[in-house]
Amino acid sequence: MISQIPKETCPRPFLKWAGGKSRLIPQYQDYFPNNYQTYYEPFLGGGAVFFHLQPQKAVLTDINADLITTYRCVRDSIDELITLLKEHKKQHDRDYYYDVRSYPEGTNLEKAARFIYLNKTCFNGLYRVNSQGKFNVPLGRYQNPGICQEDILQVASQALSQAEIQQADFSEVLKYATTSDDFVFFDPPYYPVSETSYFTAYSRYSFGESQQYQLRDVFVELAKRGVKVMLSNSDCDFIRDIYSGFQIQTISAARSINSNAKKRGNINEILVTSY
Repeated sequence: MISQIPKETCPRPFLKWAGGKSRLIPQYQDYFPNNYQTYYEPFLGGGAVFFHLQPQKAVLTDINADLITTYRCVRDSIDELITLLKEHKKQHDRDYYYDVRSYPEGTNLEKAARFIYLNKTCFNGLYRVNSQGKFNVPLGRYQNPGICQEDILQVASQALSQAEIQQADFSEVLKYATTSDDFVFFDPPYYPVSETSYFTAYSRYSFGESQQYQLRDVFVELAKRGVKVMLSNSDCDFIRDIYSGFQIQTISAARSINSNAKKRGNINEILVTSY
């Protein structure tokens, strides 16, 4: 039986995600298109923009297979997933974390519960894998991690109920988004602005300069079709140059993940739009 959901609970990300957009939504609000039929998000991550917009029709994709499995289980099997998360919550301690981290096998539901459990208990909610594709983020320091946030999960499941969720490379969006009725939001791994910028490989697939150019080409092709396209990325000369033909807005974002506490704080990002 589905538990009663408080009316004040609005859809929002059920995962912690480096670079998540929840705090930036107020700055993005004025730049979202007013009219569109289908929403596409090819770098799904935490899905903050999707949960905020709550589009009636959405195609959500990501290259990260474990992430997509998790979203599908939240959409399709939420009660069973919550049951598994409650078991993780009961057993959680340091040894249990590393035991779960070292065992990536199981059913899709077990994999999804593992993914959420590790996400909520690992260091800063990071997703990082080694060259063998194995998750290797250490345990975080949390007194009471939100391993099983039932209300948030139930509301997320409802929001995802009509969404199409697929594992796919970002370029696959070219097969589907073709008209001005389509809106595509790209939130890729950001172009590194310094030698300490590490978030270019949140799956086993790296996202370097050549991928940034490929993404730019996809952006340009979509724009030529009249598709409404929005993209977030680092505020640096390289990104500004390759999107110089489009509208570029400066966004102030908080940087909370850095080994040097003095380097945490606000940093500019950019928002690129085709319309």
